[in-house]
Order: sequence, then structure tokens, then C-alpha cells
Amino acid sequence: MGEVETGGCLCGRVRFTTTGPLREVVFCHCSQCRRQSGLYFAATSVAADALILVGAEYITWFAASEFAKRGFCTCCGTILFWKPNAEPRYAVLAGAFDRPECLHPGYHICTERRPDFYRISDGLPQYPGDGPGVVTAAG
Repeated sequence: MGEVETGGCLCGRVRFTTTGPLREVVFCHCSQCRRQSGLYFAATSVAADALILVGAEYITWFAASEFAKRGFCTCCGTILFWKPNAEPRYAVLAGAFDRPECLHPGYHICTERRPDFYRISDGLPQYPGDGPGVVTAAG
């Protein structure tokens, strides 16, 4: 995965640059991710000090739990980030990257909360709650 990657929201008011290694993409099927995105989250993660934001004034942070907050563009509604309060990292939505091909799939988490109307058939590991090294509010 690239050391420097860029991305942003649909309207372009929020842009970001990641300057460090990116975690594999984790697919979260918890009820909070489903409600916010319409299906499930697909996100990588980067250290907080390796994320450069332009247009941060256009990000609205919503505290979905006491555990983490979710960041989205105030203007166009693009979901961009999930930030655990106690960890110096940001989960960054995979679809927000300019070059999503820089990312690699990892595994699915919170699969016990997956609705019955879709199946997970990509062959990636599945965890009923939190996955290895990933702790969520739903876990």
C-alpha cells in the first residue's frame, strides 16, 4: 500500500493526504455502520499524525457512541472517517481515496449483525464481533 495517497469528498471541499502505511480494508457490518452508510463500511486506517486534512472546517463530527465519532462532509454528506476516541488513528472510508486500487481487502467484522438480504461470498475471513486488532463500539 502506498506511503502517500490522497482523497476527498464528493464536492471537493474536504481533501486528505495520508503519509504513512495504510491498514488492509476492514468491512464492518455493525448496525451503526449500516445506518450511516446504507449497507456496511469498507475502511482502511492510518495513524492520526499521518493524516493531513484540507477543509477540516467542512467536516461534521457525530459522536455515535462514547467510543468513537464519525466524520462526514457538511456540504455533500460524504462519509469520510471513523475515529476511536482512545486511539491515535483514523479509519478512512475506502471509497474516498482517489486511487482506491492502492488498498487491499482484509476481513469482515460484526458479521453476526449482517442482515439476511445479502451474503458475504468473497472468501475473506469473517468475525462475528470485532476482528484482530480492531475494536468497535458494537463489538
